[in-house]
Amino acid sequence: MDIGISTSCFYPMTVEDSLKKVCELGAPTAEIFMNSTRELEGSIMRELIAVRDFYGIKIRTLHPFTSAIETVLLFSEYDRRTEDGIDFYRKYFQAAAELGAEAIVLHGCRTALHITPEAYAEAYVRLAEAAGEYGVFVAHENVREHHCAKPGFMKRVADLSGDLFRAVLDIKQCRRSGVSEFDFIDLLGDRICQVHLSDVSADGRLDCTVPGDGVYDFGRLFDSLRAAGYDKSAVIELYSGGFGSDGELKKSMEGLKILSCPEKV
Repeated sequence: MDIGISTSCFYPMTVEDSLKKVCELGAPTAEIFMNSTRELEGSIMRELIAVRDFYGIKIRTLHPFTSAIETVLLFSEYDRRTEDGIDFYRKYFQAAAELGAEAIVLHGCRTALHITPEAYAEAYVRLAEAAGEYGVFVAHENVREHHCAKPGFMKRVADLSGDLFRAVLDIKQCRRSGVSEFDFIDLLGDRICQVHLSDVSADGRLDCTVPGDGVYDFGRLFDSLRAAGYDKSAVIELYSGGFGSDGELKKSMEGLKILSCPEKV
């Protein structure tokens, strides 16, 4: 399993400079957080591709900056707006395809809007089918205060969506939602295409800190993922206040690599 770093760690640094940082730390893989429409094409996209090619890094997933409005953009009953939303997300799909990414990350619908799993899956499939036109998937993250923060709900949507469904497992979001990441792995292990890593302090007050600085059992996590057949990537996903220096990220990444691939040590 490759251990990488998300560009989110360096926000609000520009996305191209963030990717360079990730590469300079020696990460073999990354998730890119797009923070502006102008980053999805033109000179900035060309620079991202050039950085990728120069360092030989693998971009596996792309994270939209419009995640916070997906409830109204993609899951409402106003079909005309949904079509607009899907058309806009085509920009992400095209960007992901150009970067060689497998999927774009979806936060989905917040629990404030009532929606059945059947209606949810219908909306998901419409978006996923559009993504498929570009050779990429939509990967649903388990974000707190969203319907798919619940393993059972996500599993139902996955079953209704068939082979189109992919998932992103974020262990920080599990902590914040009060659910077990191992339930997600048990139910959706064959659908996971990315994992977001962070640590938690002993008192629980810091729930998004550098892996290795807290008390989280990453060995158990990696064992569970391997048992479910997961052998892709996992990325350290923090925010700029979650670590003190770039060296901390590099040390964390190297430690996680040992835990995730003990047979290669």
